[in-house]
Amino acid sequence: MSFAKVAEYQKRGAVHFHAVIRIDGPTGSDTPPPPWATAELLTDAIRAAAPKVNVDGPVIDGRAHAFTFGRQLDVRTIRSADFNDGQELTERAVAAYIAKYATKGAETATGALDRPLKFAAELAHLDISDHARRLIRTAWTLGARKSLEHLRLRAWAHMLGFRGHFSTKSRRYSTTLGALRNARAEWRAAQAIAPIDGQPTSGNPYVVTTLVLAHWVYAGTGLSDAEAWLAASIEPSPGTEGEPTRG
Repeated sequence: MSFAKVAEYQKRGAVHFHAVIRIDGPTGSDTPPPPWATAELLTDAIRAAAPKVNVDGPVIDGRAHAFTFGRQLDVRTIRSADFNDGQELTERAVAAYIAKYATKGAETATGALDRPLKFAAELAHLDISDHARRLIRTAWTLGARKSLEHLRLRAWAHMLGFRGHFSTKSRRYSTTLGALRNARAEWRAAQAIAPIDGQPTSGNPYVVTTLVLAHWVYAGTGLSDAEAWLAASIEPSPGTEGEPTRG
């Protein structure tokens, strides 16, 4: 079995997932599955597995939390008829089917923000819905707890606290990012040594160098001491959301 999934924001601010799940043959997608591996069997397996998934979450205020799938489960078989009047069910067609869900960020679904916040006080002056404002403020407030600081909720408050990848897949589902990087590098190399003005490449004096940046450099986390002091001094007191503080 292989899969690809994308995260989509609903208007109420919840994140749900669209996944394409596929049964492959013994050697992967290049061979058909056995006759008993039907779409109906896969549908039954998904419906049976979803309610059994349970992942332990954090303990907040003495209460243990767990993550499970919600009760909304819509399983549909993807057939060729679903694509432009029955065209062939290709990998490209399925990729396009998934991609349309990947374009819905928090800012398009909930009317929230498309950038991180520096101060909670910014919320009072932003043209966003009250619902989005409450969700963002909740993520910001929880981000101040020492027990939750590893979640970096303040950095992701504009995304309503969700910091996962919008798209993930199993390794066998399709190509890998490494393979795509190699293909780009090879293409650039081929372009660099291509004939110039019809001249043959024999004896070409050019040397091709491909620079691949495969690591990140740490720049910093959070606010400076002065910014943190300013944010704490102007943040509204509990129960006075949207009102300026009074000294």
